[in-house]
Amino acid sequence: MIQAIYVAKKSKQGQVGIDAVKVDAGKGIVGDRNYGKRREQGQNITFVENEAIAAFNRNFGQSIGQSETRRNIVTQNVRLNQLVGQEFSIGDVRFYGVELCEPCSVLGRALANDSLTSSQVVKAWVRTGGLRANVLTTGILKVGMQFNLLNR
Repeated sequence: MIQAIYVAKKSKQGQVGIDAVKVDAGKGIVGDRNYGKRREQGQNITFVENEAIAAFNRNFGQSIGQSETRRNIVTQNVRLNQLVGQEFSIGDVRFYGVELCEPCSVLGRALANDSLTSSQVVKAWVRTGGLRANVLTTGILKVGMQFNLLNR
């Protein structure tokens, strides 16, 4: 299910948590920094598992918040890696899981501190950094909505 939703109006701006968003097919989250950008597939929307955030905090003695991953949708009880190459829905909105949202140097620098280097942060998030997806239909997403796999 959707546990939290985050958007940032501009690149490098802090993300703001909201209860609901409109998503447009092929464009992403209305009002988000990546809305309408089409440089690469899967740029419409990003997801991360709350369980991955909790594991990072537990394993590395950290206390990062959900928005610090820079992902749009925080999920609970959804195995995002299994959605790569799959069509899924949340409510009436359909998505296509394009690829894993592997960590980059931007995330590494953002989460690095006195006890973790940027390189250690990036390594910690490999294969748990989330999912990049394309928005296939326009609709509304709200905290608490459930995921459904469409093509098994």
